[in-house]
Amino acid sequence: MDLSIFLTGLTMGLSLILAIGAQNAFVLRQGLRNEYVFAVCLTCALSDAILIVIGVSSFQTVSALLPWLDPVMRYGGAAFLLWYGGKSLVSALRSSNALDVGDGKASSFGRTILTCLALTWLNPHVYLDTVVLLGTVSTRFPGRQVSFAGGAVLGSFLFFFSLGYGAIRLRPIFSRPAAWRILEGVIAAVMGLIAFKLVSGL
Repeated sequence: MDLSIFLTGLTMGLSLILAIGAQNAFVLRQGLRNEYVFAVCLTCALSDAILIVIGVSSFQTVSALLPWLDPVMRYGGAAFLLWYGGKSLVSALRSSNALDVGDGKASSFGRTILTCLALTWLNPHVYLDTVVLLGTVSTRFPGRQVSFAGGAVLGSFLFFFSLGYGAIRLRPIFSRPAAWRILEGVIAAVMGLIAFKLVSGL
């Protein structure tokens, strides 16, 4: 294990997922509601780990074999994000007591994990960050890609679990319906912006 390359992978992995996005917004929301936090964080981190390994080991081959993947993921992902963002917008506009983080109706475990998987695997930006960007950077370290991938994977685990469990500490702030409505509105805006970018190619 090359420590300097491991730290490079860790830094790169963290820098690519720090910005709020559809996946991060969902983890934050689950953390604030304290619903299935461990399972959601683990699902996101493991998904990232799989994609990072694919990117570091064979991203060029995947791109050549699946030329249809980009348009399918772009439009499918945009449609899903608009649907999910619409739900958050309705909650921000219409809900009141149900937006209390302690009293809102909980989703089932299966539905929560399926939503988490969809927000991860239907988001082309995830593939851009993990498969393409990290895969490209890893080519600078021939023979030592394992160290780079290990650092990037650790970065994903650290980020998602810190976000999920850190959000729990913010629950007193979001116990007020007005604060929760604002969060739902921000999530809806983020989803819509990402969907627009996917469709427009920006």
